[in-house]
Amino acid sequence: MRIAKISIVMLLPVAVVLCLNNGCVAGETSMTTQQEHHETRHRASTPPNFMVAFLGDQGEREGARAVLRMVKNEGADMVLHQGDFDYEDDPELWDQLINDLLGTHFPYFASVGNHDDDAWPGYQQKLQARLARIPDATCEGDLGIQSACRYKGLFFILSGVGIMGSNHEQYIEAQLSSNHAIWSICSWHENQKLMQVGSKKDTVGWGVYEACRKGGAIIATAHSHTYSRTHLMDNFATQSIASTATTLRLEKGKTFAFVSGLGGKSIRDQEEELAKNPWWASVYTSNQGANYGALFCIFNENGVENRGRCYFKDIDGNVPDAFMLVSNVKPGLSSQNTSVSTGRVLS
Repeated sequence: MRIAKISIVMLLPVAVVLCLNNGCVAGETSMTTQQEHHETRHRASTPPNFMVAFLGDQGEREGARAVLRMVKNEGADMVLHQGDFDYEDDPELWDQLINDLLGTHFPYFASVGNHDDDAWPGYQQKLQARLARIPDATCEGDLGIQSACRYKGLFFILSGVGIMGSNHEQYIEAQLSSNHAIWSICSWHENQKLMQVGSKKDTVGWGVYEACRKGGAIIATAHSHTYSRTHLMDNFATQSIASTATTLRLEKGKTFAFVSGLGGKSIRDQEEELAKNPWWASVYTSNQGANYGALFCIFNENGVENRGRCYFKDIDGNVPDAFMLVSNVKPGLSSQNTSVSTGRVLS
C-alpha cells in the first residue's frame, strides 16, 4: 500500500497550501498570526454615533446635577471625568450622585483630581466597582492614576500626573506605542499654565502633552473652572499650531487639548494675557457669561469610523464651540467618506 506524502505550507496570514504527492491545492483559512489577533482586538471600531461627555470640577450641588441631567438628555454613551469630584471627600456621596442621575451601570470613568487625593482609596473603590458592572470595559494598571482602558473601540489613559503616581510620560509613551485604536484619549486633571486661561500654574510638565501628541491622542483636562480648546497642534512645548481649520485632522504628531472644567463647582474668569494667545480656538469663561456644561464628542459619526464631531454645550443650551474631527492615526484607513461639513450641532 502506497502512503501519500503530505506536506502543508502555511502562507500567513490567510493562505494554506496542501501538497499531496506531486499536486498542490491552495485554499483560504481563518488562521491569523498572534500579532494580528492582538491588533484586531484593539482596533475595533466604536459603534456609530458613539457619544462621550467630558467634564471636570464637578461638586455636588445643583450645578453638578444639572450637568449630569444634560449628559443624560444629550444621549451620551459614557462619561470621561477629568478629576475633582464632590469636593467633600465623600466617595459614597459622589457615587450616589452618579447613580441617581445616570444609573448604577452607566459607563463613567475618571482620573484623580487634586481635591480627590485625601479620600482617593474610597473613590477608586467606587470606580472599580462601577467598572466591574460595565460589560466590555477593561482597564489595566492603577485605576485613575496610571491606567489604560478600552471601551467600545475607544482607548483612553487615565492619569494622575501632577497629583499621584510617577513616570507618567514614560507610561503614556509605552501605552500609545502599542495601541491600535482609531480614537485615543489622554485624560488627566491639572495643566501647564499656557494650556489653560485661568490662574493655574505649571504642574504636569510638557512631557505628557508631547507624549500624547506623538501618539495622536486627544488631551482632556480640567482644573481651571473654565472651558478652552486649542487648535490642532504639532508641538505643545513651543505652542506650535499645525492648523486653525475647524476640522481637526488627527495623526501621530498632531492633536489638540482642551479644558472642560465647568462640571458644576464654580465658574471663573480668564486672564486676558492667556486667553488672547493664538493657539486658542475657543474660550468660554465667566467673561463670556458661561454657565456649567460639558464637551460632547460623537465618534464614528454616521458610521464613518474615523470621523467625529464635538461641541461644548452648557445647561442653558448655549453652544460656544463646535468642530469636526478626522482621525488619521491608524495607518491604512480608507479615506472614503471622510469629507466633513459643519452640519447641525446636536441638541
